[in-house]
Amino acid sequence: MLHSKGWYDSFMTEATRRRTPGEQRGPLSGRQAEAARNDRRILDSARAVFVADPGAPITAVAKHAGVGISALYTRFASKDELLRRLCTDGMLTFNARTEQAIEQVRSGADHWQALRSYMRDLADADTSSLTLALAGKFAPTPDMFELGARSGMLLQELFSQVSDVLRPGVVSHDLSRTFELVAAVAAVTPERTRELRHRYLAVILDGLRARDGGDLPGPPPSFQEVSDRWQPPA
Repeated sequence: MLHSKGWYDSFMTEATRRRTPGEQRGPLSGRQAEAARNDRRILDSARAVFVADPGAPITAVAKHAGVGISALYTRFASKDELLRRLCTDGMLTFNARTEQAIEQVRSGADHWQALRSYMRDLADADTSSLTLALAGKFAPTPDMFELGARSGMLLQELFSQVSDVLRPGVVSHDLSRTFELVAAVAAVTPERTRELRHRYLAVILDGLRARDGGDLPGPPPSFQEVSDRWQPPA
């Protein structure tokens, strides 16, 4: 996840919650709907291309999407803009799923079942593949840092509600890193990838669950370690 240097200040305020970029009010016109479909096709192609090869040129996205390069540049002025949009969409998905899990727990859901379902849902959403592939490959905007602060706030809120079913020593950053471990699993087909990711997530969850385990080796991931990955090399 993406956090700003002032994450702990942002963590304490709802001011970090922002309206979804480009959010539409009311139904789309025919032209707007077509533009939205084109944007979605380009973004889906960009995700496929850049997760596989972060160094790929933007022309590879146009080819994958079946659109002319001029049509792509009409919507996204640069490769960095595409990467920012992909990661912003990923954080919005992460936040929405985390909010849903928080509401489930508040409504009285079993803590372990809610956590397990949440982590399986996010493994399937595959937002962490973007983190693995794109962290440090572009300069995030201030809005992205604020959105990342919101992600951290929500994950910490969920963690505080379900920590009773987790082994001592586990912190919220351990959960975010678990998503990345699972996202690194890949197979020949999407179906087999999903099966294997569920398999290894189950193994990891078993290790996270509160039982008579010993102390975890080493300190947990720090805020600085999580945040610094998003800074492009000097």
